[in-house]
Amino acid sequence: MNLQQLSMIAVTVAGVLGPSWSPPLDPPLRVSAPYSLPHGPYAAGHRGIDIPAAAGAAVHAPAGGTVSYVGTVVDRSIVSLQIDAHTVVSFEPVVSELRVGDSLARGERIGRVAAGGHCASHCLHMGVRVSGQYVNPLRFLRPRPVLLPIGGSG
Repeated sequence: MNLQQLSMIAVTVAGVLGPSWSPPLDPPLRVSAPYSLPHGPYAAGHRGIDIPAAAGAAVHAPAGGTVSYVGTVVDRSIVSLQIDAHTVVSFEPVVSELRVGDSLARGERIGRVAAGGHCASHCLHMGVRVSGQYVNPLRFLRPRPVLLPIGGSG
């Protein structure tokens, strides 16, 4: 395979994967509890990641989208954004002034971390569903792999 073919593969891979999302809290992104795939739709697991956060910390849209839910589920305040036709990202506990249907650009403020949630200390829980199935949010937040030519760095 020559250099031109490798470059075309890199461009194709980057285009298919799309751009990565911004962290919802100020950098650096830290994870206090990882995603844990459950063994079945009703089995125990952790269907998202926990990011350490102080109550009142600003939460920002990781990507542009439309607010699809703002409210309380059980005892947790939740905000969800529809990123595209298949992808929804949800945050809890978050209080927000937003309303369903509001559009946000990447980086715009969603709200602030509220008290409550499932962490022993304050955190922001981030969950992502693609076509109705929970997936690991880090697949969107991690830097995208790029094929580089042998011996090159870019």
